[in-house]
Amino acid sequence: MNWLGSLQQLGRAVMLPTMVLPAAAILLSIGSLPWAVWGIPSVGDAANVAGQAIFSFIPYMFAIGVALGLTNQAGQAGLAAFTGMVIYDQVSSHAGRSLIEPTTLIGIMIGVIAGLAYNRFSSIKLPEALQFFGGSRFVLLFMGLFSALFSYIMIALAPYLQAGLNEITLLLGRMGGVGLFLYGFIHRILVAFGLHHLLNNIVWFQVGTYTTSTGNVVEGDLPRFFAGDPTAGSYMAGLYPIMMFALPAIAIAFVHEAREDLKPKVKKTFLIAALVSFLTGVTEQIEFSFLFVAPYLFIVHALLSGLSMWIAYALDIHHGFSFSAGAIDFVLNYHLSRHAWMLIPIGLVYGITYYILFRWAIRRYQLATPGREEISALNDWAGNIPYQAPLILQALGGKENIVRVEACITRLRLTVHNDRIIDSNALKALGSAGMIKLGGGNVQVVFGTYSELIREEIRKLMDKDLPQVLFCAPLQGRMIPLDEVPDKIFATKLVGEGVAFIPEKGELVSPVHATVVHIYPTMHAIGLRTREGLDILLHIGIDTSELDGYFTAVVNVDDVVEPGQLLIKFDLANIRKLATSTVTPMVITNPKRVKSWSFAPFKSVKKGQASVMSVVIFDEIDIEDRNAGGVK
Repeated sequence: MNWLGSLQQLGRAVMLPTMVLPAAAILLSIGSLPWAVWGIPSVGDAANVAGQAIFSFIPYMFAIGVALGLTNQAGQAGLAAFTGMVIYDQVSSHAGRSLIEPTTLIGIMIGVIAGLAYNRFSSIKLPEALQFFGGSRFVLLFMGLFSALFSYIMIALAPYLQAGLNEITLLLGRMGGVGLFLYGFIHRILVAFGLHHLLNNIVWFQVGTYTTSTGNVVEGDLPRFFAGDPTAGSYMAGLYPIMMFALPAIAIAFVHEAREDLKPKVKKTFLIAALVSFLTGVTEQIEFSFLFVAPYLFIVHALLSGLSMWIAYALDIHHGFSFSAGAIDFVLNYHLSRHAWMLIPIGLVYGITYYILFRWAIRRYQLATPGREEISALNDWAGNIPYQAPLILQALGGKENIVRVEACITRLRLTVHNDRIIDSNALKALGSAGMIKLGGGNVQVVFGTYSELIREEIRKLMDKDLPQVLFCAPLQGRMIPLDEVPDKIFATKLVGEGVAFIPEKGELVSPVHATVVHIYPTMHAIGLRTREGLDILLHIGIDTSELDGYFTAVVNVDDVVEPGQLLIKFDLANIRKLATSTVTPMVITNPKRVKSWSFAPFKSVKKGQASVMSVVIFDEIDIEDRNAGGVK
């Protein structure tokens, strides 16, 4: 794994503990209500204590979360990190806590050490007499001993680390608005690589200190904001105009610039994306929609994001969030803010500016933004993710190509053996907003807020060996549902279940590994049988059985064919004139052999494109039970 891939993994791990912060914000917001006036002050006190408790133990959460993130959710690594934090806490308390302030940084360091220790020692073998301490148990032993040494060393080093953080705070303070501008600009650039969490962790959790009325010391812009520090919130306030107004305006511009035939689909997809950005501050689906087609626009977007941070600083606006700069956090945490109302007019100006800018750029440079070419929206089949996941896994090169699969809020983060065999076009057809290759086999695929669900389904597929058959597109054209075939026999699925295609070129290729079992005399249709026993019929056109001389088979019965191998050439121009339709069904004629079906979005496909259909077949035990009348 190269250094960029390592940073990607660390960035994802650092983000994991922050998922608990919305709970803290909700509790503190509840605690701010006038419970004393209502005669039940204990409710407000309990909510405030619960919310502050999360921030008090945030170093522990970072330690455990980072360890889990670096080890594919290994529980032993999380326990080892917790052990390390307990030892550090006790040793530092004994030495004098006032000397050792950077606790969030310490939590990350211990989490990294625990994660590396687990990856290195979890399979260690010791002499037989000591093997009880081998394997993953050795990680706990190692962390227990190492943390004591680490804590002792940190007694001497921590004050210098704290002094360094203080210098960073002072430097940023001297830079004023310029520092905020640079942060906003770099933050947006790093979003493209999924590394923004590393930068955020520094300013949100480590820069600046504040002593509460109870004597507790909190660090970082985000915890200080929720602790009541009136100077906190500078590194969050300027993000609200971008998340709540600018990016939704881009989505609306996409809708208005879409082709009329694609506008309904684009409208559904991007109005939802705009609402998600406005409410929650999750923006990648919109940003990745223009990152690759107009990277210079993304640079402009990054510069305007930096400007928003500077404007908020210049107007002395202080506002924060627990998750991201969406309307939910804006309202939830408004009681802690200062001058936050000004973010609304700023945001409106930003929204109008972005809308005009993007509509002009799309027209001026004829950008291939969503809606100006066909797109696939994951929203169209989100309820069928378990059935679509096999197609996504196939587009990623199959489970043999996957080394590691993780997910953050909006993207899959993968390590693969060979990133060259990933089918980016197939992923785009399956709803991906974009893909970034970081080198060393490290890849990110943006699927929006469904990424976690997709990750879980891919893991399930990798953990079990399903008897599954994946189908490529047998020709270039448009895939349609079988019930749209202009022939009742095919449309009512009397022949079998499957899909159909409207061809654009006169070449039919094999969709699977199979054996040719039948070629019709006029060569307008061909029968294949897969190694798993599926019988497949490919029928070129409707009412073409009498059209002799327009089809040429290039294979023979009993030939073994591979996906993408040419089967039949046909005269598409004359078939269009003479046949009822050129629609070409691809059906499985023994569908009782199939346990479940998955179909890719019905849209344009290329010859041999993987995968347009996936089926899971019954294994031999299933078949025996079905034949015996059993229920599976």
